[in-house]
Amino acid sequence: MPEAVPPADSTSTEKADPSAEPAAPAADGVGKPAEAADAPTGAAVAPVEAEDEEAPAGEDEAAPASAHISTDAEAPADADEDATTGAEETAEAPPTPRGWRAKHPGAARTVTYTITSLAALLVLFALLMPNDPDRFRPAVFLRLPVEAIFGAAVLMVLPKTLRLITAVLAGLSLGAMTVLNLLDLGFNEFLGRGFNVVLDWTLFNDARTYLEDSMGKTGAVAVVIAVIVLVVAIFALMALSVVRLGNLLARQSGRATRATLVAGTVWVACSALGVQFAGVQFAARSTAGAVQNRVDRVQATLKDEAEFAKIAKKDKFAKTPPDQLVPDLRGKDVIFAFIESYGRSAIEDPVMAPGVDAVLDDKTAELTEAGYAAKSGWLTSATYGGSSWLGHSTFLSGLWISNQARYRTVTAGDHLTLTGAFQRTGDWRTVGIMPGVQKNWPEGSFYGLDNVYDSRELGYKGPKFSWSTMPDQYALSAYQRLEHGKKRDKPLMSEIILTSSHQPWAPIPRTIPWDEVGDGSVYKDIQKEGKKPADVFYDSTKVKEEYGKSVEYSVTSLIDYVVKYGNKNTVLVFLGDHQPLARVSGDDANRDVPVSIVAHDKSVLDKIDDWNWTEGLKPDDTAPVWRMDSFRDRFLMAYGSTPHP
Repeated sequence: MPEAVPPADSTSTEKADPSAEPAAPAADGVGKPAEAADAPTGAAVAPVEAEDEEAPAGEDEAAPASAHISTDAEAPADADEDATTGAEETAEAPPTPRGWRAKHPGAARTVTYTITSLAALLVLFALLMPNDPDRFRPAVFLRLPVEAIFGAAVLMVLPKTLRLITAVLAGLSLGAMTVLNLLDLGFNEFLGRGFNVVLDWTLFNDARTYLEDSMGKTGAVAVVIAVIVLVVAIFALMALSVVRLGNLLARQSGRATRATLVAGTVWVACSALGVQFAGVQFAARSTAGAVQNRVDRVQATLKDEAEFAKIAKKDKFAKTPPDQLVPDLRGKDVIFAFIESYGRSAIEDPVMAPGVDAVLDDKTAELTEAGYAAKSGWLTSATYGGSSWLGHSTFLSGLWISNQARYRTVTAGDHLTLTGAFQRTGDWRTVGIMPGVQKNWPEGSFYGLDNVYDSRELGYKGPKFSWSTMPDQYALSAYQRLEHGKKRDKPLMSEIILTSSHQPWAPIPRTIPWDEVGDGSVYKDIQKEGKKPADVFYDSTKVKEEYGKSVEYSVTSLIDYVVKYGNKNTVLVFLGDHQPLARVSGDDANRDVPVSIVAHDKSVLDKIDDWNWTEGLKPDDTAPVWRMDSFRDRFLMAYGSTPHP
């Protein structure tokens, strides 16, 4: 019997029995037998497949050993390269399949590829996501983000533990950026500006209150829970996605390295050449730019707060003696009224303007018939789409109150307000009618109001109209009952906030005879007849139509009140606090709002002849446009006030 070749070493040099078929000689560098001339005639080289096959019956056991050696010799030249590449690309071997993965490998591979693809798409979406609704288009998501290239390069070279930590932190950071971008989208849609990470957190409580007023407490709670779940899901999915992609890069390090180098080269070339697709730069650095932008905004906000604190301490009328404030209005009952969301678009937009303009023309005629006259112009509000109190404070303080930090700063000080000027004289009783205020409002003292009637003190027994706690006609009726209709030893200066034109503009009340208003119970049936917010707010045409109707209602209620209850000493100044949100006013709308002065005494309007305002309640498009913060000083000086800084 021949001596067996030891299987442990395929390169063994022990000789087989002479009677057995000789083993194939070792291969040289090019795959030819080293001593082919000495090989016996007819000796065959074992095929490659012989390594995995059993030896045929009757052959001795030296043949498999010879076959194994022959396999190494006959292997293609690139076999070694593939083996090397495979070793490089499996620096971290994938986990051994178990359970259902082992039983269903095809389905497991499909699920794995799908999850990995979704993870990659989610990360790319976060890196390329714009924060402006106008920029949301497919071409934006077909770009190459430099952050993805840099992140891949970093994750590939890190050891396992450090890579895991880095991937989690990167995922959480992407989640934070995604949430902030979503907030930017919402703020741009409603307020015409991005989210301010320093100032705007306090607005979430107002948003919750708005939801409760519009949808009820149950609906508001459901929305809040949904938002919380969404935010948690964003953070978790982003972190898991980056971790998954990081592990894949580590397992396929060879291919990943080559792909990253190619992607980096393409990005640099496209960036240098300014390559664009559909008008969008292909080489993107959106996330880096967004982070830098937010850092710049935080720094600018902090700097602005410090500078505004100095500005707020300066006041042209800070030391004006009481007898030198508005002397030309002595004896007049002066009303400053704000109409919620009454913006320029109400007068000029083709959907809303026909109805609103017709009402303004009709009410101008009614005022003229009752012995009144009016002049109107434009003011540019410090806010847009919401945050009405910023518009109120800008108009009354003469300071540009464009954010919550400025509002807190000015209301904490003693800067003179327009309403406060009347209180300082001691010649007027000053009151506020605030149906939108539903809790204690300490700012009333800053505005110089002797008494404030909020929603709890106006005696309303009817239903809410979405956000608005009561119809404007009722608020004016309560003002007549509580203050204006009473005998007094002083004239009255009033600040009135009308809220029926507040979004979502459904349901809208309708005017009724003044003697039927009563305690507001009559509005129960009117409220039931109205439309539901969900049927209006999300339809771009319907929401414009209903917004226009709400402005018509507010203007009608106010002018009807003046015609019915005013007298020869009545002076009305009314304006919008800001434009409605972009869904109504348009994406490129300005921040202008109408402002009008109505008076029975002709001399009151003669004082503002040099303002060049338009006659009547509807300002022309050529009427002057002033910043809202300039009105206080113009008004005080027009009616005889003397500056004393």
